[in-house]
Amino acid sequence: MTFSTLALITALGLLGPLLAAKRSWNLPLILGPMVAGVIFGATGFRVLDATEPTFAFLADIGFAIVMFVAGTHVPVRDPAVRSALGAGAVRAAGVGVIAAVLGTALAAAFGTGHAALYAVIMASSSAAVVLPIINAGHLTGKPVLALTAQVAIADTVCVVALPLVIDPPTAGRAALGALAVGGAAFVFYLILRWSERSGVGDRIEAVSEEREFALQLRVSLVALFLLAAIATTMHVSVMLAGFALGLAVAAVGEPRRMAAQLFALGEGFLAPLFFVWLGARVNLRDLVEHPSFILLGLALGLGAIAAHVAMRFVGLPVPLGVLAAAQIGVPVAAVTVGEQLHLFAAGEGAALILGALVTIGGAAIAAGPAANSGRTVPPGPASPGARPAHPS
Repeated sequence: MTFSTLALITALGLLGPLLAAKRSWNLPLILGPMVAGVIFGATGFRVLDATEPTFAFLADIGFAIVMFVAGTHVPVRDPAVRSALGAGAVRAAGVGVIAAVLGTALAAAFGTGHAALYAVIMASSSAAVVLPIINAGHLTGKPVLALTAQVAIADTVCVVALPLVIDPPTAGRAALGALAVGGAAFVFYLILRWSERSGVGDRIEAVSEEREFALQLRVSLVALFLLAAIATTMHVSVMLAGFALGLAVAAVGEPRRMAAQLFALGEGFLAPLFFVWLGARVNLRDLVEHPSFILLGLALGLGAIAAHVAMRFVGLPVPLGVLAAAQIGVPVAAVTVGEQLHLFAAGEGAALILGALVTIGGAAIAAGPAANSGRTVPPGPASPGARPAHPS
C-alpha cells in the first residue's frame, strides 16, 4: 500500500456521494465505491489488489466500523419500535421460513450444498441500508415501525446465525466464538450502563468536550478492536463484533458527540475504503466463466425480495417489503469467511455479492413508493448537535 494507492481509493470513494446526490435516484451511498472497486479491481483494470495485506486490514477495520454504526442505529430504546416487536418478529419468522424453502431449492438446483447459508442470506435485512433510507425519506407510521422492528430482528438473528451455518463442521467453534463476542459486548453494555447511572459517563463527556479529548470515541474503539480480536481469534467475522458492540451502545444511548465523531471517521475514510475493497475483491470474470452462477446470484437476490414481499399477506406493504430485503453485511461476511476457508466454488462468492446488489437495487427502486406506504413528515431544521444519519 502506497500513498498514491490510498489517494486513488479515497478518490474512488467520492463516487458514492456523486451518484447519491440526485435524490430522485434513491441510490445508496455504498453503491458508488463498490462499482468503482469493481472497475479498478479484479474484474476491471486490476489496479487495486484486494489481497494486499494493508488494504485488506484497513477494509476489515472499515467493515467493523460500518457494522458498529449499523448497530448503534437500531432503535432498541424507542418505545414505539418496541411496541411493534411482535409484528416485526412474526414477519421476520415468516421470511425465515420462506427463505429456508428457497435456500433448499437453490442449493439443490445448483448443486452447492449450501442450503442453510442461502436461507440465512435471503432472510437477512441490513439495518445499514434500510434505516438510512427510512431516515432520509422521513418515513413514519405504524407500517414503518413494524418494518424497523422486523429489520432489527432479522439483522441481529442472521448476524448471529451466519457463522453457525456457513461451515457446519465448525459450527460448534463458531457458536463458542459468537458467545464469546456476545458476552464481551454484554460486559461493555453493563459498564456503559453503570457509568451512565453513576454519573461517571456525564463527567467524562463534559471533560472530553471541554478539553477536546474524544474520550468516548477512543474507549469505544478500544472495545471494538478488542471484540474484533476475539472474533478473529475464534474464527468469527468482525461483522458480529461491530454489530454486537453497536447494539450495546444503542441500548444505553449513544452520546451525540461520539456519534458525530464516529460518523466522520467511518464515512470520511474507513467505510468508503471498505466498499471500494469489496468491489475490488469481487471477480465478476468468474461469473462469465461460470454463467450458471449469474443465475444463482439473480435467484438469491430475487428470492430475498420475494420472501420479504410475501409478508404482504400479514400487513406489510409491498414497497416496504422490497425495502426490507436490502442486504449487505451478511453476504459480505459470508463471502469473506467462505473464501478464506475455501468453501465456495469459483464464482459462487461473486454470485452472493450479485444477489446483494439485486436487493440494493430493489431498495433504491422501492424507496420512492415506500414513502407513500407510511405517513411522511417534511424535514425540519436540524436540532443543535443532532445525530447525523448513517448514509450507507
